[in-house]
Amino acid sequence: MFDSSHHAPFFPIIKNTSRSDYISLNLSSDSSEISVEVQKNSEQMNKEIVRFLKDKNGSVAYGGYLEKRTLYDRSDHFGSFKEKRNIHLGTDFWCEERSIVSCPYNGVVHSFKDNDNYGDYGPTIILKHSNKDRLFYTLYGHLTTGSISNINIGDVFNKGDDLAKVGNHNENGNYAPHLHFQIILDIGEYVGDYPGVCSRQNKRAYSENCIDPKTVLGL
Repeated sequence: MFDSSHHAPFFPIIKNTSRSDYISLNLSSDSSEISVEVQKNSEQMNKEIVRFLKDKNGSVAYGGYLEKRTLYDRSDHFGSFKEKRNIHLGTDFWCEERSIVSCPYNGVVHSFKDNDNYGDYGPTIILKHSNKDRLFYTLYGHLTTGSISNINIGDVFNKGDDLAKVGNHNENGNYAPHLHFQIILDIGEYVGDYPGVCSRQNKRAYSENCIDPKTVLGL
């Protein structure tokens, strides 16, 4: 359904950005460009992201697909040591709070929810799309509360439409402002939510169901 051998044209998922604005950022536990202790503090992390982007002359830091991150150790939401969930299944786009998220595909609202556990997605939107008669889904996490206050299941969004805004740490699960974007082939029975982080034991299954967003955004 998605041809990873074909490089897709760039799509500005953060509105009013160009390809040169996007700077790759590694937050894995093995070779992070920002210390884990800083990552765990949302306000310090935001300051470090601002510094990082200024140094790199960019406005959006992105990355994270299948990264193993120590960051999630701060929250019980991500499981026990034996089944710890610390492998990231989407791509994060770190940017200014209230940045506008653009819809990358024609679709309809499948579901939405405020996942308000500490370290969770916060306000979340899931869209349903059709590609060559097969359904797939996109998830947008860490939004503003206002992003889910005036939408309804079945609402139509076209490619390029304003979909939502990026939330701050008081509303987005306690993270520095960023968008979590994830492509899901089979969403099962999930409503307004889907795992964005998995355990090592489940990495293969989840990585097969959640493809690398960079391949379809031209990054």
